[in-house]
Amino acid sequence: METKWSLRFIRLAAVFGLIGAILGSHMAGSGSYQFRPIHAHILVVGWLSIFAWGIFYRVYKIKSAKLVAAHGWTAVIGSIGLTAGMWFNGLKPFNVDETFALIFYIAGGTILLISFGIFVITTFMIDTKEGK
Repeated sequence: METKWSLRFIRLAAVFGLIGAILGSHMAGSGSYQFRPIHAHILVVGWLSIFAWGIFYRVYKIKSAKLVAAHGWTAVIGSIGLTAGMWFNGLKPFNVDETFALIFYIAGGTILLISFGIFVITTFMIDTKEGK
C-alpha cells in the first residue's frame, strides 16, 4: 500500500510543481502578482508536502493500510480542494458564486488539515519489524 501511495504522491507533487512553476513564470512575465497566494500554496502544500509524504511512504512500512489510504485520499482531495478553493474564492473565475467559492475553499482546507492530522498519527504507526 505504501509503495502505491508513494508513487501517487510523487506524481501528484510533480504536477503541482509544474503548475506552481507555470504560475510563477506567468506572474514574472506579466508583472501581475494576483496569483501569489495560490502559487505559494501550490508549491508548499502541493509540491513540498505531497512530495515529502511520497518519500515517507517509500521509506517506511505502516502498520495500518487503512490509515495510509485515509491519509492518501484526504491529502489528494484536500490539496486540490484548498488550492482550487483559493483560486475560486480569491479570483472568482467564471463568475463563480461567492458562497460556493467560500465553501469550496473552507472544505478543501479542512480536509487538508485532517490529512495533516492523520499523517501525524501515521508517523507513530511505523512497522518496526521491517527493520527500517
